[in-house]
Amino acid sequence: MCWRCCWCFSWASIRHCKDEREKYTTSPRKCDLVRLQVQNVDKPLYRGTFHCFQSIVRQESMLGLYKGIGSPMMGLTFINAIVFGVQGNAMRRLGSDTPLNQFLAGASAGAIQCVICCPMELAKTRMQMQGTGEKKSKRKVYKNSLDCLVRIYRKEGFRGINRGMVTTLVRETPGFGVYFLAYDVLTRSLGCEPEDPYMIPKLLFAGGMSGIASWLSTYPVDVIKSRLQADGVGGVNKYNSIMDCVRQSLQKEGWRVFTRGLTSTLLRAFPVNATTFATVTLFLMYMRDGEECRIQDSEPQSVQLQPLQQQTQPTSM
Repeated sequence: MCWRCCWCFSWASIRHCKDEREKYTTSPRKCDLVRLQVQNVDKPLYRGTFHCFQSIVRQESMLGLYKGIGSPMMGLTFINAIVFGVQGNAMRRLGSDTPLNQFLAGASAGAIQCVICCPMELAKTRMQMQGTGEKKSKRKVYKNSLDCLVRIYRKEGFRGINRGMVTTLVRETPGFGVYFLAYDVLTRSLGCEPEDPYMIPKLLFAGGMSGIASWLSTYPVDVIKSRLQADGVGGVNKYNSIMDCVRQSLQKEGWRVFTRGLTSTLLRAFPVNATTFATVTLFLMYMRDGEECRIQDSEPQSVQLQPLQQQTQPTSM
């Protein structure tokens, strides 16, 4: 092994040692930049979340923290539209607003949005992994997130861009069920009513805590999903299946492997989900108030036109 590899993690130095390069490039990591780069099974680059954050800024500048942002920007709009649309329609189909129905509606929304979520996270993971430790990447495999998906499709086909779909389903289905269930329970407990002057802070708190609860309930599955999606980047596939990934990860790192990157995930989960839920809730309240005002404005006209019909059929209102 070349001694220079022990002192420098740049790609230029690692090329001096073939064995070390393979070990470095094929190490599995998680999605989201800091969460993805915190872990390296064979040779950890970072001592923890904050050390990873400092190292990325020092080695790659602040722009390094935004690698792979194109994929979320393209997909999150559609994902949120699908999630809240499906959840709302599912609740109307189920009828009663109960905790069980909240969980089932959220789970159905989580399962359907996997069609977009899985390819989006695959592109994000691949984009965040390239050029690690370089301020200006010399060897860019992918130009952007769309180019990443196109290249994967040409090389591996439809199955390639859906790598990790099973684990994504296993994560998102119960995860979104817990997500909406926790939000419903918290908003009821806090008494989030329209006339409450502290409604917005309560909505932000309920949304943030719902995001944390969702991630805590499914985070071990996310670790395996991200490792499967990152597998094969260096040209060598380390895992044959989901269970093989679980077995190898446990053998090398123990049970703590399922908590790697959890700190950065929870730090992100609270503000993101707080703003998401509060925005959606306030928007729906505004739209419903507008509909009620329009109905009230049209009521006098309907009474004048059909007074007898309203007297004979009072329940139609």
